[in-house]
Amino acid sequence: MGRAYNIFIALFCSIGSFLFGYDSGIIASVITFSQFEDFVHDPAKYSSLSGAVVSTFTGGCFFGCMIAGWTSDKFGRKRSIQLGALIDLWGCAMQAGANNLACMLIGRIVAGFAIGILSMSVPLYNTEIAPPKIRGFIVGLAQQMIGIGFIVANWVGYGCQYLDGYGSWRLALGLQLIPAFMLLVGIQFLPYSPRWLLEQLRDDEARAVVYKLHGVDTAEKKESADAEFIDMQLTIRAETTTRSRRLSDLWETPAMLKRTLVAVGVQVFGQFSGINVINYFGPSMYQSLGLSPGQSLLIQGIYGAVGPITNFIFITCILDRVGRKKPLMFGAAGFVATYSVLTAIVASFPPGTSDNHPAQRAGIAVIFLTSILFSLSFGPISWVLTSEVSNMAIEGVGWRYYLLFILLNLVDFCLIALFFPETRGKSLEQMAEVFGDDIDPHEVLGHHPNAKEKLDDDGTHKET
Repeated sequence: MGRAYNIFIALFCSIGSFLFGYDSGIIASVITFSQFEDFVHDPAKYSSLSGAVVSTFTGGCFFGCMIAGWTSDKFGRKRSIQLGALIDLWGCAMQAGANNLACMLIGRIVAGFAIGILSMSVPLYNTEIAPPKIRGFIVGLAQQMIGIGFIVANWVGYGCQYLDGYGSWRLALGLQLIPAFMLLVGIQFLPYSPRWLLEQLRDDEARAVVYKLHGVDTAEKKESADAEFIDMQLTIRAETTTRSRRLSDLWETPAMLKRTLVAVGVQVFGQFSGINVINYFGPSMYQSLGLSPGQSLLIQGIYGAVGPITNFIFITCILDRVGRKKPLMFGAAGFVATYSVLTAIVASFPPGTSDNHPAQRAGIAVIFLTSILFSLSFGPISWVLTSEVSNMAIEGVGWRYYLLFILLNLVDFCLIALFFPETRGKSLEQMAEVFGDDIDPHEVLGHHPNAKEKLDDDGTHKET
């Protein structure tokens, strides 16, 4: 057990993240299929309708994220992940079997709702089962699986374009059912989050899970597991005595306001990076650089491998050493540079004006570099699983669109530098110190040197 068991749990749960990555990649390919355009059967409005196919999914994600907090607290992180997988099966089946555009759009909304739940629940579960020293790596696996899902989707899309009829896009969309079913069934055999068990006063079960996560087989490991369990128990009991369900709690105190702004900010800034525009409309962007549809899908397939490779190196060798804040600043500054270059290329060599192959290569290289920067910053750090707010196709927007991301990332850099704290190596219970919370769990519980024995005497370790 121990570390290998932690990694296995995180990897398996991150199938939920794989589903997010697969959908992002496959829909980018599907909307370029001539067979799918025939299915929509409205050439004049296809650009806006394909944008609707993308944006309805992200709209569903928004509402899924909203309910995921309640389901995770009420039924547990594990059950919330199962719920997301079950709803995703429904949504994917509707998309693959759609007989008209309305059914397709409803399927996209339902699947988006499911991915919203998974986007919230999977990183939360992985965070709560991860030891502090490798939490960056464990949580970063979610972004890694997003990337792997994106790779698989890109190459499935590249192959499916050669199939005849509607079966091309139906197969591409329907393959999502396999990992969704695996997650629905397999998560049943993984443990509940120990922190959620403590919130439910199921202390004995929580202790057993902590022992399993630590791989307790020596007295030294048992002592370490007991110390983490007691710290976890004290903090959760303290939080329970002061907890409420009011929305205003998010800004009730300066410490909570800072937590809220950082949590929301890192997700919003991740979207400001523009990475989901590339993910969803990458083939269209390559066509705007003068490539054919087939070439665009091929380049997108190669592009899909760049991010996951970079992400794996980053979460394995770098993230838990350099912290969180510096990579975010590095990423924001890098995006300003890459989008500035891309803006200049598209402005100087508009699509269709010339076959400038050096400019095409430079544009592709800049897009690839943007993916690398994202995988070295916002991708693994913020586990960006929130929806893309843009509901428009890239076609016809031109170079001015990239100016938006230049300005947004300049703002990101300044705000991260000034207001974001460093959280590397801290346990979840130590975050109170980082953000300046007033709660002292020792004072709330009347903690003293014999706290462990006192808690036992009070019966808080007993399962209820």
